Amino acid sequence: MQAASAVGIRAHSGWAALVTIAGTPPDIHILDRRRVEICDPSIPGAKQPYHFVQKMDLAKAGNHLDGCAKASQRLAESALRELTRRYSLIGASILLASGRTLPLLPAILASHALIHTAEGEFFRRSFQRACAVLNITVEGVRERDLAALTPPAWQSRITQMGKVIGPPWTQDHKLAALAACLILSNEVQKHTSSPYRLG
Repeated sequence: MQAASAVGIRAHSGWAALVTIAGTPPDIHILDRRRVEICDPSIPGAKQPYHFVQKMDLAKAGNHLDGCAKASQRLAESALRELTRRYSLIGASILLASGRTLPLLPAILASHALIHTAEGEFFRRSFQRACAVLNITVEGVRERDLAALTPPAWQSRITQMGKVIGPPWTQDHKLAALAACLILSNEVQKHTSSPYRLG
């Protein structure tokens, strides 16, 4: 029987870093790490969809964003489905930004800062929706909270993993792995009489 595993996801514009781990933090090992493209190159502007539709009328902009979203979700589903076939995934953890609630589309397109915020949320949402379709339990963790939620022993272990598995072992991989640790830790808490305490 395969060991329980979890995947951490750090999304960017058009791509994401996925790291799948197993074990009990901090004693974890890396099962899989990959860069996943989550924009369809055949769709104009798919990598930065809000930038692309900034000058369009709202109806056309909305339709284009919907098309990009469906394509990105399909690519995210494909990547996660492959992981579910190879590993015994118990959940996914997606790194989030500030968690700021976005306004309606007209206000987003009127602000360059909000366009950047919306695009970050756009690609994270692709994985959230993909997880829902595939019945993968998904949690979100704000990136700025990750250090406070993970003990130093976890962080040290993740940093040192690069020496064991070799490059690439970037900040994307490290943060995604730490996020996945939270999923495995929660699983430990469910199956022990005394809570597994962070710290």
